[in-house]
Amino acid sequence: MIPVERRQIILEMVAEKGIVSIAELTDRMNVSHMTIRRDLQKLEQQGAVVLVSGGVQSPGRVAHEPSHQVKTALAMTQKAAIGKLAASLVQPGSCIYLDAGTTTLAIAQHLIHMESLTVVTNDFVIADYLLDNSNCTIIHTGGAVCRENRSCVGEAAATMLRSLMIDQAFISASSWSVRGISTPAEDKVTVKRAIASASRQRVLVCDATKYGQVATWLALPLSE
Repeated sequence: MIPVERRQIILEMVAEKGIVSIAELTDRMNVSHMTIRRDLQKLEQQGAVVLVSGGVQSPGRVAHEPSHQVKTALAMTQKAAIGKLAASLVQPGSCIYLDAGTTTLAIAQHLIHMESLTVVTNDFVIADYLLDNSNCTIIHTGGAVCRENRSCVGEAAATMLRSLMIDQAFISASSWSVRGISTPAEDKVTVKRAIASASRQRVLVCDATKYGQVATWLALPLSE
């Protein structure tokens, strides 16, 4: 059986069951684990499946991002841990970007005592928090307002970002896979791409529940 035929069978089994073990696939096609893993890696690179421990599943699709209020109550422990670790990467005197989101808000909460820090953000909640609790310099991108996520999106925000030279950008995502960060909102794509070009270092910050999810618009490949 040639690779194309095996991969078609894999896709059919995943479509039927949702999640399939590697053992099932090797038994079905009478090939080695290594052969199946190569097929799965190829399919994952194409965005057709998502590898999980011991098997493979179909990628979830994100049609709409949850509101800021809803996201605040999700994966709180993970976000706190990510925020603490990400904040440890920031150096005094640097200029950083905090993308809109509750995970990046957790980063901000660990930066309030840092000296000579400049924080660029498109998030109103982050800007307001730092305004009340820190002495850092705050730059808000401005732009069209996304009410659900309390942030600015679109070309005006992107233009502002392109005018800056940022040391580190902490980028959030509602969905990501081996293909990259994706979003259901087209007006967020230009902001993600602008910050990627304006920053010297980019750090993806999101909890494990976001992995394997895909949305309509590819904002950034992981290589960026």
